[in-house]
Amino acid sequence: MSQTVPVIAIDGPSASGKGTVAARVAAHLGWHYLDSGALYRLTALAAQNRSIDLADEPEVSAVAAHLDAAFLEGVVLLDGEDVTDIIRTETAGEGASRVAVLPGVRAALLQRQRDFARAPGLVTDGRDMGSVVFPAATLKIFLTASAEERAQRRYKQLIAKGESVTISQILLDVQQRDARDSARSVAPLRQLPDARLLDTTTLPISDAVQTVLDWLHEVMPG
Repeated sequence: MSQTVPVIAIDGPSASGKGTVAARVAAHLGWHYLDSGALYRLTALAAQNRSIDLADEPEVSAVAAHLDAAFLEGVVLLDGEDVTDIIRTETAGEGASRVAVLPGVRAALLQRQRDFARAPGLVTDGRDMGSVVFPAATLKIFLTASAEERAQRRYKQLIAKGESVTISQILLDVQQRDARDSARSVAPLRQLPDARLLDTTTLPISDAVQTVLDWLHEVMPG
């Protein structure tokens, strides 16, 4: 697959900070941004709204293929309804992780994700952006942090939203998602040989963003 539009593909596990870093890099560069995880969260939510079992691959894949979703200046719409906050809940994240293991769902969303690559460039984050969706990406990054640090970050986010959770519950969820994402048969989560490792366990977001920009300058001088 040739890649005519520059793409920064940032992959990594849940709650590693890749979405925040990707969005800020895109804003700095004036490039487009794709949160690929949102498409899987939307697929799970749409299936649940239709009372479809998330293990029913043919039915969930059909939902993914005809997903009526839109991203408008920070607002996420599903079937015309604002679901921006709903898809950021732990329940939505769990649903996304379950449908993401289904090959039919991944196939249905593949071209949709590639269509986001438009001039002047794209910054995208997910689990298989560099390995499957944009294998010829200009810059590939595997962004991670320790499971304990990621659990702490997620815990603080959920508490701030008023949700009742425990740190042990969140840590278990993070570990289970890591295991599921890494063990799936299609596009498992892993660091590619040509991806640069960015560990944010003790790294501030601003420093992580600057690191990505520095790496981009190395591969795209000027």
